[in-house]
Amino acid sequence: MRAALWLLALFAVAVATALFAGNNQGTVTLYWPPYRVDLSLNLVLVLLALVFVTLHLALRALSGLLHIPVQAKRWRLLYKERAMHEALLDSLSNLVAGRFVRARKAAELVVTLEESLRSSEEHTVHGVRLRTMSHLIAAESAHALQDRSRREQHFQSALELTRPRDAQDGRDGVLMRAARWSFEDRDASLSLEWLDQLPQGTARRTIALRLRLKAARLAGQARAALDAVRLLTKHRAFSEVAGAGIARGLALEILRSAHDPMQLQRAWEALETAEKHMPEVALEAAERCLQLGGDVALSRQWVLPLWMAMGERLDALSPALRVRVVRVLEKGFAQATGTPDAPWLQRIESLQLANPGDPLLQYLAGVMCARLELWGKAQQMLRQSLTMLKDADLKRDAWRALAELAEHRQDTAAAAQAYKEASKA
Repeated sequence: MRAALWLLALFAVAVATALFAGNNQGTVTLYWPPYRVDLSLNLVLVLLALVFVTLHLALRALSGLLHIPVQAKRWRLLYKERAMHEALLDSLSNLVAGRFVRARKAAELVVTLEESLRSSEEHTVHGVRLRTMSHLIAAESAHALQDRSRREQHFQSALELTRPRDAQDGRDGVLMRAARWSFEDRDASLSLEWLDQLPQGTARRTIALRLRLKAARLAGQARAALDAVRLLTKHRAFSEVAGAGIARGLALEILRSAHDPMQLQRAWEALETAEKHMPEVALEAAERCLQLGGDVALSRQWVLPLWMAMGERLDALSPALRVRVVRVLEKGFAQATGTPDAPWLQRIESLQLANPGDPLLQYLAGVMCARLELWGKAQQMLRQSLTMLKDADLKRDAWRALAELAEHRQDTAAAAQAYKEASKA
């Protein structure tokens, strides 16, 4: 279709030219004393067209001739740019393939080519970024080869190139690589220092948070690691179950690092509500509080949510956790002076009456009765619990309590028998 249209257009031009030129009787007379030249108008028009075309071609040829140095310079720049990009691709492919020596040499070649361009005052648009990435790849390759001196050389060059504000993205990458190198060198404090230099938005990225978590764990900074785990769980880098498990371990580590009741209380207040409601965390805090000679009422307050959960459903906690709850309350009764806390006495009594066949509650009620000097009821509860207690330590302590009660009654034989059973347990 296009060829047909062109053909019709050529026919139209030919017809118009024939009509105009065939009937054109005009002439052009040139006077050049003493001569006179008569030319037809058609010939003059053709000559003018030829002159125009000739001048146009001559000017284009002259322009091309004058632009030969510029074209040569552009060609050299394009050739070097292609060589740089090819070397950069070679360095990346060798890096991911594990050929670190080749990757480093290819990256250094990119730097050399870019420096040659700058020395000849031929600048590329992305020259700074090319040099930064090349230094970073060379540093990564040197790190894999355990060549720390060359790694630091290339790293400092890349860091210097990213100091301007318009190179912030490249600087973030350089700082994160430095943090990872320091972590892999087992220098956790230096790794955290590099991470602290990141902007706030970059520091909250998943890759930075994962690295901060690892470095904080290596440095023994459980609180910083816990903050990182919270953010990672919030960003869904961890599942809810995995995040809760890691947070539980770190919270336990924080509580165990407290060396006095004030430190323990500050550590507890630094935890989030979900972490405080974890049974292992609450029990660890209560046990640690009693070990450090802290407030008994405070330890019971931390255990209270677990006791309420047991009151709603007895199997809400595992058997091991229920044993720990009983141990915490028992130790609290032993350390407290004066009459035991009345609300807790009511809680224990009501739960034991609601579950008369539970040996742990019977044991705790027996200990409570002994504390209140209700010797007969204490002996009854402890003996009932002995037949069903599965925990060896609790069974041994129950026999010891019975032995003490027998001594209080001055029943030497019963006391001796109880001590004997305690030693067997």
